Amino acid sequence: MATKPGIPKGTRDFSPVEMAKRNYIFDTIREVFHLYGYSQIETPSMENLSTLMGKYGEEGDKLLFKIQNSGDYFSGITDEELLSRNAVKLASKFCEKGLRYDLTVPFARYVVMHRDEITFPFKRFQIQPVWRADRPQKGRYREFYQCDADVVGSNSLINEVELVQMIDSVFNKFGIRVSIKINNRKILTGIAEIIGEADKIVDITVAIDKLDKIGLDNVNAELASKGISQEAIDKLQPIILLSGSNEEKLETLKTVLAASETGLKGVEESEFILKHVAQLGVKSEVELDLTLARGLNYYTGAIFEVKALDVQIGSISGGGRYDNLTGVFGMDGMSGVGISFGADRIYDVLNQLDLYPKEAVNGTQLLFVNFGEKETEYSLPILFKARAAGIRAEIYPDSAKMKKQMSYANAKQIPFVAIVGENEMNEGKVTLKNMTTGEQSLLTSEELIQAIKVDKIEVLLYKK
Repeated sequence: MATKPGIPKGTRDFSPVEMAKRNYIFDTIREVFHLYGYSQIETPSMENLSTLMGKYGEEGDKLLFKIQNSGDYFSGITDEELLSRNAVKLASKFCEKGLRYDLTVPFARYVVMHRDEITFPFKRFQIQPVWRADRPQKGRYREFYQCDADVVGSNSLINEVELVQMIDSVFNKFGIRVSIKINNRKILTGIAEIIGEADKIVDITVAIDKLDKIGLDNVNAELASKGISQEAIDKLQPIILLSGSNEEKLETLKTVLAASETGLKGVEESEFILKHVAQLGVKSEVELDLTLARGLNYYTGAIFEVKALDVQIGSISGGGRYDNLTGVFGMDGMSGVGISFGADRIYDVLNQLDLYPKEAVNGTQLLFVNFGEKETEYSLPILFKARAAGIRAEIYPDSAKMKKQMSYANAKQIPFVAIVGENEMNEGKVTLKNMTTGEQSLLTSEELIQAIKVDKIEVLLYKK
């Protein structure tokens, strides 16, 4: 007996219904991106490891899927190296390429490679899969889609304001209540300075970013394990647990960070974003959250994270400003800021809250029953007209029993079935059956199309 096939952990198949839901997500996000002037690009699934390594911090590098070289990848490797069983060192010899970890670093590489073709500021979006060698769990996958929007070549904080508006617009269209968390890496740098641990900024941000997941005691333990003094940890407590309104937090930070020029710059930037977001009537909750750190090393200014309020799941969107990213590819002074929507987590949230509009998941709207060659020949021109009118329609390909064809319509949740027999052909009409109510009506092809298009079938069911 053949072994039952399977797929790698952390990956998924998607049925036609699931794909309809996913396309609803992608189309909604794409629509908002276009509204704000963003244009779409795509980059390869694989990148050179030299492009990817060192851009996500030590933890991120461990989660890169590396692609084994083709051909004789043992050439040039000594027996001593093989016997050392040093996985990291051997991987660097065996692998020159890797699957992309996110869309931002490939985008930075794209900007550098195509700088002479690009008009700046350059506003781009991408909707493509990414891969991470993470431990699969609820809401976390090894292969998943990201929907990114970035603008490079502009230092203006108007970009950040518009990104918050875009986040708000997308989730309002979905009907998902969210909290948009905002912080600034300059504020975090200022905090590290005033507690006397400026050189430990990465360790501090990686640790406090886990506050929601592991709790304060474990965050403090991690900080201590990284060599941060107890005095500095004690100074950090009231800062990361700061409460009150956004305005109150900003006023407190102006005092706390008075000795840090960098920290005050972060407060000023955050104040600008929050002030304008409030003026523009953003519907979602927007909160300055000092525990938001996002461990990725390349953020240098504002950082964002979005949490769903009615579902227990990780962040469903996030991003920030990354002024120094293109510099690692030889293009200094190129400022960028962007956001990423986690399509797979949004998919799970919409499923749990049952927020998909009916029209988004419906496939075929109209099925023509097939009774034989003559009936099919009569039906095909009407089928053509229906499709030309924008109705998703199909004909059962085989002349099968009526029960089998109706079962097919029910299984695919097709709302209307067109029945053509001898009587219908003699009258030049079609019998349209409403699969929900079971009611039938004899209609001309024009009446059939109008009934389905304007959803007035109830009025026409009794029309002779």
